[in-house]
Amino acid sequence: MAAETAIEDELVNTPDEDDEDERGESARCGGSGFVRNDADKGARSRFPLVCAFRCAWDGIAYAVRTQRNMKIHLVIAVLAVALGFAFGIDTASWAAVILCIAAVFAAECVNTAVESVVDLVSPEYHELARRAKDCAAGAVLIFAAVAVVVACVVFIPPAWALVFG
Repeated sequence: MAAETAIEDELVNTPDEDDEDERGESARCGGSGFVRNDADKGARSRFPLVCAFRCAWDGIAYAVRTQRNMKIHLVIAVLAVALGFAFGIDTASWAAVILCIAAVFAAECVNTAVESVVDLVSPEYHELARRAKDCAAGAVLIFAAVAVVVACVVFIPPAWALVFG
């Protein structure tokens, strides 16, 4: 079983010596879960593509598990997809909705990464750390606001027709 370490009110799994990855990729993917180390880079070893995808999925899962706003975005995305099916939106509208969902999720993942790195390098308060975090959060806000506008353009006409048509 993996041991859990508390870091600023969130639990982080750390592998024990006996912990074997259920996919058997522990050794190929860096063992401890770290993407690359100096020895790998110095040996010019290639990082397996399957490990790169696994790390990406781990990052997404981390954001969903630990970030309240990512959970909110997920619920809103499910609602948007359900409305799309209910209203029978056209292909272009589906493309807009899917792109907005992906953009907001990606922005939230980048925001989470920025916050994690800032917390790592600046454990004490610093004005530049605050600015970095605020800018990253602002990027998510911009994407979310645009997604709301797209949702209005896509969903208000069929909702209007359903209610008043």
